[in-house]
Amino acid sequence: MIAKKTYLLVLAAALVAAAPAYAQRVSLADRVAALEAKANNPQQNLDLLNKVTQQEAELRELRAQLEQLQNENEQLKQRGRDQYLDLDGRLNRLEGGTAPAPAGTTPAAPPLGSAPVVAPATTPAPVAGATAETPPSVHGDMGALSAAGDERTAYNVAFDRLKAGEYADAAQLFTSFLQLYPSGVYAPNALYWLGESYYVTQNYALAAEQFRALLVQYPTHDKAPGALLKIGLCDYGLGKLPEAERTLGEVIAKYPGTDVARTADDRLRAIQLGRLR
Repeated sequence: MIAKKTYLLVLAAALVAAAPAYAQRVSLADRVAALEAKANNPQQNLDLLNKVTQQEAELRELRAQLEQLQNENEQLKQRGRDQYLDLDGRLNRLEGGTAPAPAGTTPAAPPLGSAPVVAPATTPAPVAGATAETPPSVHGDMGALSAAGDERTAYNVAFDRLKAGEYADAAQLFTSFLQLYPSGVYAPNALYWLGESYYVTQNYALAAEQFRALLVQYPTHDKAPGALLKIGLCDYGLGKLPEAERTLGEVIAKYPGTDVARTADDRLRAIQLGRLR
């Protein structure tokens, strides 16, 4: 009798011990079945895929916004550097009486020989330094200047338009002047201010043509240093940075210690600084 009771107790204990293991196996099987059911649910998989895709799109949008902000920040920095250099260049030119700097924008001035362009409602400020134009130096026969009465009148009409900030009209008048007096006493000055009338309206390619023509025809003229500087600035405006650096370096080497050399050095430093950023 005692042996039978002992056997029953041992059997009961074994069953009690085995119960958690069985229950655990059942629970694990249920969990596996539940996972399989989820994996076999296409709608749930689609929802998960859509959520991941949406998060990736949001991440791309945030990256694009960050890049845009960085680009705008760089543009603001570059604009600040350009404004400083323009202001400094204006002061140097006002003090030294050399070529003026750009001021504002207008629509494209006409090319050589084309019809006049109507000035827009908003025009650039008058060219600094154009208010005190000095007569050109005459080499050889000094009587040539006194014999250029009509030439001087035509030149003054064009120059007055330039001083008033009417750059499209000034460009047309200087063009006409050069057609009438291609070898006149004031032809070098007219070439320079024709280039300037294009430069201040950001027609850099047309401006560079006039400055190069001045250098080719009158390499020793008083306007030659300013013309060479402006060629470098035109290249800078056109985004031709290697050409701009080369020309600005030539200005510094050819005219050391002058206002044009200091302006060229400032712009050259700005270009080099921009490359490092």
